[in-house]
Amino acid sequence: MNLNELDNSTVVEAQLIWARKGNKLTRKYRCVVGQRRGRIVSKPGQCSAPINLKARLTLKKTKARMGKRMARKAQRTKRFNPASKALKRLNRRR
Repeated sequence: MNLNELDNSTVVEAQLIWARKGNKLTRKYRCVVGQRRGRIVSKPGQCSAPINLKARLTLKKTKARMGKRMARKAQRTKRFNPASKALKRLNRRR
């Protein structure tokens, strides 16, 4: 193995995306590897952070109880909120 084979600049941990923070748009990251693969985080270093199991279980219970209501509210927001419409346009693949 050569030293140039150890070049890890091609390893991508997260990719830049736009996300909503209230009614404003901010730059965030989507994790590409690790336990949080596919999740949106504010800093790329969070992709390899340990998972908070208590928070995960709480969200699982909340989704079991109110999942349909949460989904309807999210769909309504995505249809009518101007920031959400702009977000959809910004994150479109080119």
